[in-house]
Amino acid sequence: MFSIRSLTRSAPRTISRLSTSALRQPRARTSLVLSAWKPSRTQSVAAFSGSARRMAKAAEGDEELVLKLDSELQVENDMKEQEGVPTSVKEYLENGPFEILDSPGQEDVVLTRQFGGEKIQITFSIADINNLDNENEYEDPAMADEEDANQASEESTGEEGEGADGEAARSYPARLNIVIEKAGKGALNVEGIIQDGMHVIENVYYYADASFAYAKTPEKIHGREDLYSGPPFANLDEDLQVLFERYLDERGINTALALFVPDYIDMKEQKEYLRWLSNVKSFVEA
Repeated sequence: MFSIRSLTRSAPRTISRLSTSALRQPRARTSLVLSAWKPSRTQSVAAFSGSARRMAKAAEGDEELVLKLDSELQVENDMKEQEGVPTSVKEYLENGPFEILDSPGQEDVVLTRQFGGEKIQITFSIADINNLDNENEYEDPAMADEEDANQASEESTGEEGEGADGEAARSYPARLNIVIEKAGKGALNVEGIIQDGMHVIENVYYYADASFAYAKTPEKIHGREDLYSGPPFANLDEDLQVLFERYLDERGINTALALFVPDYIDMKEQKEYLRWLSNVKSFVEA
């Protein structure tokens, strides 16, 4: 005995077979007069296509979406004008030792400098903000409520969580990928995280072939995985860890950089969001 589910699944197939059988039945021949009067299929398709294009062009949702995008652009532009360039960013760009490469439309930002015979490159990304937002989506709601309550309490009492200017302190981790290269000597590749004005080293790799430190292609990345490049940084002798931190500090990976990067990420993310809004608006209204 067939179950209801089986019967339901078989029903469309039965209807399909019946429809196919009906289509195969011989049809009565159409007279020449009716055939001449009946519009051709090509004309019908052309008329339908023209109508569909007019309907698509006049879609009400397009206009509403453009208006909303325009409104969002105005809000973001107003915020940009009010906030301006953060002081930490302005001062670092004027006095910092690194040159900055920031390509519009790209997530990564690159800092470069020469230090003696060394070429130093630091890369960070605005993707860290998006990744942080995605992680927060999976937080326990109860924990989130507790954190909000604590933050509100701190703001009202003026205790922890506020900076010297009275604004709520804002900090999140941002990753740095540092490459220190010497001609003919290979390269060190340092992975670290900055937060709260501090830089924490996670890994220090050494590559005799400096190209592995800049690996982008699947072949290079795969080849790098087969190399022994060093132990986990936390497993090193504590004195050795301290000396590595000093080594980076002397090359400009310091507190000033750790304060600059998160603020620059905020500023660039807003620029890219504005660019995205503008591009999407132009596309929809075209």
